[in-house]
Amino acid sequence: MDGARFPAQPLGLRALRVSVVTETYLPEINGVAMTMGPIVRGLCARGHHVELVRPRQRGAEVPAQRPLFEEILMRGVAIPRYDALKLGLPCRTLLLRHWSYRRPDIVHLVTEGPLGWSALSAALELGLPVASDFHTNFHTYTSHYGIGWLKKPITAYLRRFHNRSHCTIVPTTDLRDELAALGFENLLVVARGVDTALFNPLKRDPVLRHSWHAGPDDPVALFVSRLAPEKNLLMVLETFETMRQVDPRVKLVVVGDGPQRASVQSRYPDAIFCGARYGSDLATHYASADIFLFPSMTETYGNVTVEALASGLAVVAYRYAAAAQHIRDGENGITVLYGEREAFMRAAIGLTQSSEGRARLGERARASMVRVDWNQIVSEFEGTLVRLVATHAGGEGARAYA
Repeated sequence: MDGARFPAQPLGLRALRVSVVTETYLPEINGVAMTMGPIVRGLCARGHHVELVRPRQRGAEVPAQRPLFEEILMRGVAIPRYDALKLGLPCRTLLLRHWSYRRPDIVHLVTEGPLGWSALSAALELGLPVASDFHTNFHTYTSHYGIGWLKKPITAYLRRFHNRSHCTIVPTTDLRDELAALGFENLLVVARGVDTALFNPLKRDPVLRHSWHAGPDDPVALFVSRLAPEKNLLMVLETFETMRQVDPRVKLVVVGDGPQRASVQSRYPDAIFCGARYGSDLATHYASADIFLFPSMTETYGNVTVEALASGLAVVAYRYAAAAQHIRDGENGITVLYGEREAFMRAAIGLTQSSEGRARLGERARASMVRVDWNQIVSEFEGTLVRLVATHAGGEGARAYA
């Protein structure tokens, strides 16, 4: 999201004091942090004051203080299997005291952990309007970690959490409909953007491709994600093996880290594991590939999909989340029915065999993302908060808003 620029707040719009509560934020690298970073910067650029409440990630960490932005750091504990992140501990009393002294216009809840629950309870006790985000399908992760019996309790917890807020923001209409069928209420769709200046085909680097032992015309497939069971990494590697049977020149580059890396790297020595990459370096890895394989089936959105499209890659993905929202099958990428493994592999093989097809999809992919601008997304997000504050102040209640 480097270098994103946002227009000033429209004249006549009252500046808000927004308290954003989240377990994760930049410079951490994950979909939640990468989404909230440009939204927070955009709100500040439009004249709103943002207070960010999050767990302290390092012992000596100092909260950031900038014009129209400040951080409140809370205690946290490490999240199992997510070593780089911490789960915020309950702090309802502290937030009650803080928000009584410095009352925000609205509280926005990004994550549903103990910190988020404490913030939700405190905000409602103080009569503050509350918006929440639905970022992660935690209930669908259970089958990937051998705890499928927890799916119903986790769904019930998430439903209760979000239904206590005055509206829940989701990134796609498909997710809205899915959650509505599960009993979630007051759902509102606000899409997500992509930094098209950062993720750009012009960052393609022949030297980097050479380090992968890829010639100018050799097909390079890319996968960018946390390397964990819920991301379907094994499907990527199986697809790679199938692609190599058609064209032995195919390379697979895997960007990311996580609990599965050591085991799969030892099993698939011909794949290139690059570890986690950030900023311009990450963008260069995207642009230097040709095909993006993304068979994950647990996304609420999938930021990497739009990053790959913006980078000019031919994307193969299941038809849901960001792929369903932004890819017109056969025009600017390829989507197959959710969970159809054979169709996914056939699509990847087809791109392996056609350099012209890869180039055509990549060009159209880039063109389709130029319109998915963070300025517009921030404007929609801002409008959501402004309307919720106005409705709440008018005494109509949260349920009338959504």
